[in-house]
Amino acid sequence: MRNTYFRSLALVALFAGTIAQAADPLPQASERFKTTDVQEVPDFQRHLVPLMGRVGCNGRACHGSFQGQGGFRLSLFGYDFKMDHDGLMERIDLENPLKSYALEKPSMVVEHEGGLKLKPGTWEYNLFAQWLKTGAKPRPAEPADLSRLEVTPSEIRFAKTGEKIQLRAVAIWEDGSREDVTCLTRFVTNDPAVAEVSPEGVVTGVDAGDTHVVAFYDNGIVPVPVLRPYSERTGEKFPQVAATTKVDELVISKLAKLGAVPSDVCADEEFLRRVSLDIAGTLPSSNEVRAFLSDSASDKRARKVEELLATPAYAARWTTMLCDITGNNDTQLNNITAARGRASQEWYDWIYKRVAENTPYDQLMEGIILAVSRNPGESYYDYCVRTSKMYGKNPTASFAEQPGLTYFWGRQNFDQPEERAIGFAYAFMGIRIQCAQCHKHPFDEWTQEDFTQFQAFFDRVRFGKTAPTSNTLTRAQDQEDLQKVLADIGMTGKKTGADRRELEAKARDGQVVPASDLGILAATRTVDKKAKKEGRQVAGKGTKVARLLKSEELINVGAIDDPRKPVMEWLRNPENRLFARAFVNRVWAQYFHRGIVEPTDDLSLANPPSNEPLLDYLADGFVKSGYDMKWLHRTIVSSDTYQRSWRPNETNRLDERNFSRAIPRRLPAEVAVDAVKCATAGSSANLAMRDQLDGRMVVYPGTGNRNTGGPYALNVFGRSLRENNCDCERSAEPSLLQTLYLRNDGDTLAAIDRRDGWLAETAKTMKVPFSAQAGEPESGDRSERKRLKETYDRRVAALKEQAKAAEAAGDKKELQKAERQLAAAKARYAGMLKGAASDKAEARSENAGAASKGNALKISEAESASMVEEAYLRVLSRFPSPDESKIAVEAIQNASDPMNGLRDVLWALLNTKEFIVNH
Repeated sequence: MRNTYFRSLALVALFAGTIAQAADPLPQASERFKTTDVQEVPDFQRHLVPLMGRVGCNGRACHGSFQGQGGFRLSLFGYDFKMDHDGLMERIDLENPLKSYALEKPSMVVEHEGGLKLKPGTWEYNLFAQWLKTGAKPRPAEPADLSRLEVTPSEIRFAKTGEKIQLRAVAIWEDGSREDVTCLTRFVTNDPAVAEVSPEGVVTGVDAGDTHVVAFYDNGIVPVPVLRPYSERTGEKFPQVAATTKVDELVISKLAKLGAVPSDVCADEEFLRRVSLDIAGTLPSSNEVRAFLSDSASDKRARKVEELLATPAYAARWTTMLCDITGNNDTQLNNITAARGRASQEWYDWIYKRVAENTPYDQLMEGIILAVSRNPGESYYDYCVRTSKMYGKNPTASFAEQPGLTYFWGRQNFDQPEERAIGFAYAFMGIRIQCAQCHKHPFDEWTQEDFTQFQAFFDRVRFGKTAPTSNTLTRAQDQEDLQKVLADIGMTGKKTGADRRELEAKARDGQVVPASDLGILAATRTVDKKAKKEGRQVAGKGTKVARLLKSEELINVGAIDDPRKPVMEWLRNPENRLFARAFVNRVWAQYFHRGIVEPTDDLSLANPPSNEPLLDYLADGFVKSGYDMKWLHRTIVSSDTYQRSWRPNETNRLDERNFSRAIPRRLPAEVAVDAVKCATAGSSANLAMRDQLDGRMVVYPGTGNRNTGGPYALNVFGRSLRENNCDCERSAEPSLLQTLYLRNDGDTLAAIDRRDGWLAETAKTMKVPFSAQAGEPESGDRSERKRLKETYDRRVAALKEQAKAAEAAGDKKELQKAERQLAAAKARYAGMLKGAASDKAEARSENAGAASKGNALKISEAESASMVEEAYLRVLSRFPSPDESKIAVEAIQNASDPMNGLRDVLWALLNTKEFIVNH
């Protein structure tokens, strides 16, 4: 195709006279085929297939469905030209073309379930009939491909509702020919509330805002920006708004076109709460709020950002995000290691280590993309010895220290090459190519051939679960090593998966057990006659070629030891911008209510950015920074755009896609649950939340299995289950269940009343009685006892199974060990129950002592006001207003027990919208 293109250029240079003619494209087919007395021969690719798409013949509801209609099937959206032509030819009578079934059905000469598609006398009917009369020729053997599709105007600005503008689409082919294809182009609007578009390409303004109208013709996809200002304050009327960063400059440039004046920069307390929750997933402590508000330094916001980026909570918060997009799911990792239940935690730890060390993003992802289990030259036996050091009572190694995250390739839903291609494109490129697995992508440039070619780079990836990869070159030695490992642990003759519990026990005991093995199969074998005669095989290089998406270069994947390497190189290539743009866009979406491209996993041609220069700047800067993730976070949150108030003005109240103001967002699941814990924690625990991560949901590694579902609260608040390749799995939508959870769930009430919590601490400081709310302590106690009992039951059941297996195997040593562990578990459970009862008794004793001193109702208004202030700072990260303080103080003063009054205040604050949203 490229040679054809260059030959065309040479001809244009030789015959200058044709240049003037080429400047004017061929008129539309709707004009040329108005009548039947035309001599032109319609082109199958340029005219027939687009026509069938325009009238709906190759759509999902008609012959484009996988089942077809009436025994006739066309390729969906028309890109398999051979299939479409072959199907039509079965319904064409070349001797009597106008009597062809292919024409009589859509023109309703013969009954057609799809209705009238080609009305006789119309240009559509005439074009189809002319193609039949001139021999119904297929696509040429060496066609000129579409070079580009030009759509004018390139941008539309409406001034009022009902205003109309006609789009014009011109196809420019590699042979230099040009044709007005407006009548054959499919037009779609991305937001009909802003602009509508007719099949003829007439765009009509509807309401204020901005969107895109997208033109589709052949493989050309062109989005046209459409906007209608929110106000008259555009151009010279737009106020002078300071742009303190390049991000602000690019955002304000777009807002000036829309007449959307940005909101003011938010107050210090709003910034502190917002940035703390966004960067570190943690509420600021009350002391932190006081210190920040009293600091008069001009750089205090920048210093706070650096402080947050250095916390363990930052690493935990963004590790969770990366676990979402890479698919850390317990169910998909079932039995992936001998030490069951460890894989999701090890996955999390591997990413956490690199985020905490600020490993460049491309290197972090390279560790996933190019992961293999064994070191160069390492035998399977030596590999098993090395990995066994990560387990046992005193491990001397950790999975986080391994060079690659092998589990990414070992998931159950990542077993087939096509699954890997789809999941890879989603995770690292932010695109949805699954449609192209079966047909031309309806909203992007990917074809079925593109998908097949891309899939080939993952064909040779193999993951053996607690067994060596079935690589033909080392199979014999690997199997010998496997049997040696099994013999050493007394499991000779058993399958590695036959008794998972026994294998798990040996792994946790530090014994060398079979390890899962990720590797790349050897290149395609070739066998020469001499080798065959001698009874041996020779590994040879295959000739299978493949092409990366958007690339014209063919790569001999059979000649590459690891075909994933050119994929990694291609991702880093500056000309391929998907890798950096996908991550930048996803990070931006975490800080705002949406991505610059939304949905964030659909970076397709038909779904362009709301602000292309902004995405380009951030992506280019991210690459130039060396893929420094902290550079990206810092650049975003240091902008006025991020720091804007959520309070709208009359010009930007309807804007939700151009970042003219902050959009209040419900806290992510892990952050929401941790916020309840943080707000109700004792003073020392509250101060340590950013650095002490034990017990926090932001470090919960996986998703739980289908039976337990993981922590209930995370499900309530819409955490991602990581089951599908879709960012939509994480939900920020509010629900009634979330309201009920905060109002009366046992976990929330127990957090308020826990003995090491702020409420109990305050009672002790004030020397007043403290007891859990009437009716709730018993409920909370029962809840704790229930959790202890469930944990105990699971442990006992596992130990009994272990003892049973040992007895059946005649292993007295293992049987005695299981019995000892069983006895210890029973004793430990009894001790925990006793400890809980002791804590209760101690609490009653302390309360009785406080009550005996007569201090129960002697709290001054000043003391009540101090407690109210602390509650507001803890929960809402701000001081109460005078009215708020007055109401809360009265509630405490009027309560029969001041702690009951304070409890009500704390509970009420936890149930405000201001608490559960980041604003």
